[in-house]
Formats: sequence, C-alpha cells, structure tokens
Amino acid sequence: MSYTAAVITVSDKGSAGLREDASGPLAAEMLRERGFDVVYTSIVPDERVQIARELIKCADELKIALVVTSGGTGFAPRDVTPEATLDVIDRRAPGIPEAMRYESLKITNRAMLTRSEAGIRGDTLIVNLPGSPKAVRENLAAIIDALGHGLEMLRLPQKDHT
Repeated sequence: MSYTAAVITVSDKGSAGLREDASGPLAAEMLRERGFDVVYTSIVPDERVQIARELIKCADELKIALVVTSGGTGFAPRDVTPEATLDVIDRRAPGIPEAMRYESLKITNRAMLTRSEAGIRGDTLIVNLPGSPKAVRENLAAIIDALGHGLEMLRLPQKDHT
C-alpha cells in the first residue's frame, strides 16, 4: 500500500535562502524510491512554534501519513525540532530513534549526540532525522523498511467494540 509523506527541512539558513537544501530532497527521493507519495515539502527556520505549526498542518489539515523532518536535532541552542515534535504528538514511538542511533553508532560515535524523536499525532507518524545529507541517508535507511508496517497498523480502520 502506498502512503503519503511530507518532508520538512528545519534550517535557519535554508529558510532564508542562504543555503541550498540537500537533505530534504534526499529524504523525499528515498521515500519515493520506497513507494511513498511525497505530497508536501517545506523549509522552516529553527523556531519551535513554526516547526510545530508545520507538523500540525501536515497531520491535521493535509492528513499526511508520514512526516519526516530533517535538521534541528543536535545540541546547538537553536536545535528545537525534538521539542516541537513532543509539543504536538499524542504518543511517542521511541523505538524509531533508538534504531536510527543504533545503526548510526556503527558508523560514528557522534550518533549518540542526536536528539531525534518520533511519535504519533492522530493517524500521522512524525520522525525527526538529523540535518546532514549523510545522516539523513543513514538514519532513514535504518528505519524505512519498517515504516510501512507501522503506518498500516496506525491507519487500520477502528472496529466498534461496543
């Protein structure tokens, strides 16, 4: 089954047009290669409220199945993507960032420095990826095969048990 997806790049310089976004298009390409229909992309600055607003728009208004963010997951003071994600999700999905860190630690010990989160808002799965193209490729590759099953479970019609 094909699911819709959105890619939101979080970058002050990218949103100001001072840096070309390479991570967002890479994430979108990887998702398309796995059968996702990427229906929305955007670039926002590292502003917690703006990130949260984009996540809510994708989940509540656009009804997108999977929202992937890129950037804002490190230790810098303006890296607030995980906090914005936690602001809007209903339930955490901690196994997803755990799997990404586990696989990335095989490549670099800096993987432990990512603060990526993942969670569910309604019937939308939101996943934070780091910002570099290399990290996007490694982290998304670690989880992409399982995402379809997760979305299938998330979007199952609810049976009335009354």
